[in-house]
Amino acid sequence: MKSYKTVKEATQAEFVEKKSVFIGYISPVANEQAAKDFIEKIKKKHADATHNVYAYILEGTEIARFSDDGEPQGTAGMPVLEVIKREGICGVVIVVTRYFGGILLGAGGLVRAYAKAAKMAIDAAGICEFRPFREFRLSVDYSHYEKIRKELEPHGVKLDACDFSDKVVFDLAVDFEKYEAFENFVNDFTGASALFETKGERYDA
Repeated sequence: MKSYKTVKEATQAEFVEKKSVFIGYISPVANEQAAKDFIEKIKKKHADATHNVYAYILEGTEIARFSDDGEPQGTAGMPVLEVIKREGICGVVIVVTRYFGGILLGAGGLVRAYAKAAKMAIDAAGICEFRPFREFRLSVDYSHYEKIRKELEPHGVKLDACDFSDKVVFDLAVDFEKYEAFENFVNDFTGASALFETKGERYDA
């Protein structure tokens, strides 16, 4: 599992260029179906638009798609895709809606406008990095609960759940690179009495 960058949230950005309205929509997506669903949603929302151009790149695959949606070839979808690549993100889809304002922009003007809409959408959404996290269960005596609970955030450990039975059982996740340091801290503090149990892996911000 490798780290990757994507956008934090679905959002939009809008500007006007020579009376044409450009609206850039963006969303993180987990798979191609999610990307297609997002594209269709925007197309339905703006069924009266002149063009609904799109591009997307999926995380962990070679899948990258784009569409000019009626604009001259190479002036719309490809510039949007190139912006995504240049920003170094994946697992993301962008749809740029255009309402034609009556003034032709020319090939160069279209490239710049669609690229600008894509960049504005990315900037509005914000970029975050997802890294591989180890999910694990930690069982400790009640006497160790308060100290360990306070040390989770400083060690970059995420708390998923906590159960109180004969022992305190934490369900946790942490960046793989930080796991060893946290494990050493817990073992030192508890005299190696804590029980660690690996549960799995996931990506997390």
